[in-house]
Parts: sequence; C-alpha cells; structure tokens
Amino acid sequence: MTTAASEAHPRAAVFDVDGTLVDTNYLHAVTWFEAFRQAGHRVAMTDIHHTVGMGSDRLMDRLLGEDRDRDGDAAISAAHSTLYATWFERLAVLDGAPELLRALSDRDWRVVLATSAKGAELAALRRALGADDAIRAATSADDVEESKPAAEPVRVALEEADVPPQRALFVGDTVWDVEAARAAGVDCIALLSGGIGRDDLERAGAIAVYRNPAALLAALDDSPFGRMD
Repeated sequence: MTTAASEAHPRAAVFDVDGTLVDTNYLHAVTWFEAFRQAGHRVAMTDIHHTVGMGSDRLMDRLLGEDRDRDGDAAISAAHSTLYATWFERLAVLDGAPELLRALSDRDWRVVLATSAKGAELAALRRALGADDAIRAATSADDVEESKPAAEPVRVALEEADVPPQRALFVGDTVWDVEAARAAGVDCIALLSGGIGRDDLERAGAIAVYRNPAALLAALDDSPFGRMD
C-alpha cells in the first residue's frame, strides 16, 4: 500500500526491457543479421549483439558507418521489425522479472519501463511480462528523439515517474543502458542476462551486477534498492 511518506519522497525504479526483463537480445541479433543480409550487407553477429540496446539509427551508424548511403536504412529497419515480429507470441520472460517488478511496486517504488523498442514491440514485451499491475508508465523509441546511450530515454522515464534522478535507480543489461543512466544522473544496476560481460558493465559504471532478475530479487534487501530510503 502506498503511504503518505512514500508519496512525499517518491522513488523510481526504471527498467530497460530487452535483455533485462525479456530474453530477446539474441533474437534481435539474429533478425538484424538477416535484415542486413537481405540488403546485401555482411555484418558479424557478435558486432550486432554488442549494439543491441541502441536505437536502430545509432545501431546502423555503428555497424554500417556514418558515411554510408542511407537510402536503404528504412527498408533495413522495416525488415528487422517484420522478422522480429514473428517472435511476438513466443517471447520468453527472464526468470524472476514479473516478480521483481511487483516486489518493487509493493515497496512503493514507481516502476517505469524505458526501452528503445517501438510501440508494437513494447506492447508485445508487456504482454509477455504480464506485469502491468506493477508498471506505472513506459516510454519507447516513439517518445524520444535520441536513443540510448543518450540520456533522453531515462530522463523521459523520470518525468513519467515524477521523480528526480537522485531518487531513482536504473536496471539494464548493456553498456548503452549504463551510459544512458549515468548521463541522466541515475545510478545503474546491470544484469548479465543480455549477454554482456561483467567487466564491460562495471567499466561503463554499473554500481552493482547480478546474473538476472531472479538474482536481483533474491538479493533485493542488500541491493542498491534496499539501501535507498
């Protein structure tokens, strides 16, 4: 139950979704690989995996070069979206993800999603999670002009929560999540469930690293969440 004290000093738990709550990072890598192949580009799967979490514009800049002919960008992005959509009814929630969101909501944290996914993708992710009862708001690529690692997605999420950066924590799974959170003045807890190594996440500035949502939930009282009044 929300108390007067919690409303006077609200806290926000801001979550990335892909790779953090739902096991989709490798699906994105495969579907981007095929979208690039269809357009005549050979891009290594490992390079694609390490760009997952960025918006599609930044992802293509990094993988195809900023000086490329951009005439084919829309078709590549559309191909990725179409290929990825074939998985919408089979998305797998990571262990402990819905329970973690509900545990934080029950502790008076304002839970907000901040994702680089677009509207239809976000809707599918939320259906898979089945935890809308714990989610206060969600922001997608449709709500911002700049994608991660820019700070805007995190800042917009904080506006939705009506909480200042110093009263928030961000949970993500990529270096881009950590960088976006830090740029917005928010500490980031990182998960290994997206396939990025602990060393990379800590070098980017993650203040704590856990294996997956279930591991964070099991350690919640001793985590940065448990230490914020």
